[in-house]
Amino acid sequence: MMGRFISKTGFMVPILAILVAVSATPSNVLAADAAAGKVKAKKCRNCHGIDGVAKIPIAPHIAGESEVYLQVQLKAFRTGKRKHEIMSVIAKDLSDADIADLAAWYSSIKFTIEMPTD
Repeated sequence: MMGRFISKTGFMVPILAILVAVSATPSNVLAADAAAGKVKAKKCRNCHGIDGVAKIPIAPHIAGESEVYLQVQLKAFRTGKRKHEIMSVIAKDLSDADIADLAAWYSSIKFTIEMPTD
């Protein structure tokens, strides 16, 4: 049964389909500007920090998060698909370019974790 999903080269057909879809991503996603995002992030700094490390207990850390994840979440707040008392208001005025730039900035931050020693 599994054989019908595997090509002669051994790759699974669904994986190839995903790779083709990803390579066809619109160019505006690739044109995100992290430097512009840093400037735009000044509006985010009170809750998420300019460095992406939350400054208040109800805000998540967003430093180092996936660019795609950040864009999806901001767009969900903007459309009302995801609701939050503060984020819904902030995101409603963000353009696609604003969202792409902010996601590029916060995803570019290197966030490391150090486990405690036993």
